[in-house]
Amino acid sequence: MQLFDWIVLIITLLFIVIYGAWKTRGSKNVEDYILGSNETPWFTVGLSVMATQASAITFLSTPGQAYHDGMGFVQFYFGLPIAMVVICLTFIPIYHKYKVYTAYEYLEKRFDLKTRSLAAVLFLVQRGLGTGITIYAPSIILSALLGWNLTYMNIIIGILVIIYTFSGGTKAVNVTQKQQMFVILSGMLITFFLILDYLPNDMTFDNAMHIAGANQKMNIVNFSFDLDEKYTFWSGITGGFFLALAYFGTDQSQVGRYLSGKSVRESQMGLIMNGLLKVPMQFLILLTGVMVFVFFQFNETPLNFNPNNKITVENSKYKGEYQNLQKDLNKLSEDEKVVNLLYIDQLNQDYDNPTLRKELVDLALKEKELRAKAREIISKADNKAETNDKDYVFFYFILHYLPKGLIGLLLAVIISAAMSSTASGLNALASTTAIDIYKRNVKEEKTEKHYLNASKLFTLMWGIIAIAFACIATLFENLIQLVNIIGSIFYGTVLGIFLVGFYTKKIRGKSIYYSAIISQIAIFIIYYFTNFIYPSGAEKLGYLWLNFIGALLTIVLSYMLQTTIFKTEEQTTLAENITP
Repeated sequence: MQLFDWIVLIITLLFIVIYGAWKTRGSKNVEDYILGSNETPWFTVGLSVMATQASAITFLSTPGQAYHDGMGFVQFYFGLPIAMVVICLTFIPIYHKYKVYTAYEYLEKRFDLKTRSLAAVLFLVQRGLGTGITIYAPSIILSALLGWNLTYMNIIIGILVIIYTFSGGTKAVNVTQKQQMFVILSGMLITFFLILDYLPNDMTFDNAMHIAGANQKMNIVNFSFDLDEKYTFWSGITGGFFLALAYFGTDQSQVGRYLSGKSVRESQMGLIMNGLLKVPMQFLILLTGVMVFVFFQFNETPLNFNPNNKITVENSKYKGEYQNLQKDLNKLSEDEKVVNLLYIDQLNQDYDNPTLRKELVDLALKEKELRAKAREIISKADNKAETNDKDYVFFYFILHYLPKGLIGLLLAVIISAAMSSTASGLNALASTTAIDIYKRNVKEEKTEKHYLNASKLFTLMWGIIAIAFACIATLFENLIQLVNIIGSIFYGTVLGIFLVGFYTKKIRGKSIYYSAIISQIAIFIIYYFTNFIYPSGAEKLGYLWLNFIGALLTIVLSYMLQTTIFKTEEQTTLAENITP
């Protein structure tokens, strides 16, 4: 980090915070604070929805995911465009028709108070955890690579977000996310083209794609029906669809973005924009990770991208063994470089040499073996060390190979993304707590000013909770997977409640309430047994399927309960009027 990098970083972040707080100061009432007075145009809605999902985890973890495992993760998003269409046709018109502040407010109109409260609590639990992770993700990487104190980083990022979210509510989130998305997309595009420029002079983009393909990094679509596989076409189009439907349709951090739209049409256009741009954006981020892989085919790489692990080993009795492995890797890197250059030369003569392609695969396997041995040494040096380094790959490249100034910009990208998703999370948590829990259970009449102040205080409260969780969190296999796993455990049940509400007239409050509780408990059990018990330590069911299973369980159980145990329950809702 040079002085110019610090200047770029500090000016970018301060501008976003100060501009957001100044532009949206002085909310007059709860509607202004939570819904932004319904003045948000469709373009801002679309950018805000994209920025909410595109957290720092996206830009830290996704390139590392592609570096190690290739482009297959993009299948995770295959169901998203379909989900956008369903939400636009069903969810948005109903939310706007009943002028709700939160998604869960609708459930009381359709079912009863306890169902609304249950859905709100499930949301608060998973989003509270998720918001803490969006702070923690960039903090742990920045602290490891730059030597910054982890706790201080968590607190700084959390406070920056709290300042403008507390001040301006939804308006502040929407306004700042436009600037954040500009910083994020420009930073990623510049980095992508710089990587291409850093490749050997006689190497074309087509050559780079061939090298990536020879190393099994371009296997985009997997039609396997194996449930052990995390990412397949089928899990993306079904589990990914249900996850996107739940996230964008029932998660207040997203619903709050388009509820602030000027009209139903503006909200719908914003979501359609997200549906059209999200998959290409994610494809670009993954492709950037693949290009980083190609770049390192011609440059030396560390045995483990997490610098803390290198320090750990160097301070242990395994230092010599680790250094010998690094020498082996350096020699292997030279061999990879030679074979890759020969392969490029053959490609330039329009010949895809199968022998060289096989040799590349064999060298890649040897590299994996060396890295596996390095992880074993790290574990022996410190059995509590996190040996998985996927989240460090992209940032290692940024710090070691990008020019001055751009490092500061990329740091700003990562922290801006963290602030963006964290701000949406805090705003949604505060809105849900104030409207669905606090206001609904306060018996005496209170003024609008009281609930406005309560919303602000809940923003502050959840901000402190998120910072606290970030400070005690631990690194998972891959942070982007952790966020999606947490969501998948809870989303299916909540989505099932909404689908029953939207598309049926027969199911009543008691049936959906108890079916949701049973379904959620079942998902906990399924996840625990398929990931930790059978077989021990191995994942037996891709987490995307939990969304589908949870939604289906809730729907089926509610129908069974309604037609058996609660068959004689009197009609107490306005289902006929609410169902489209």
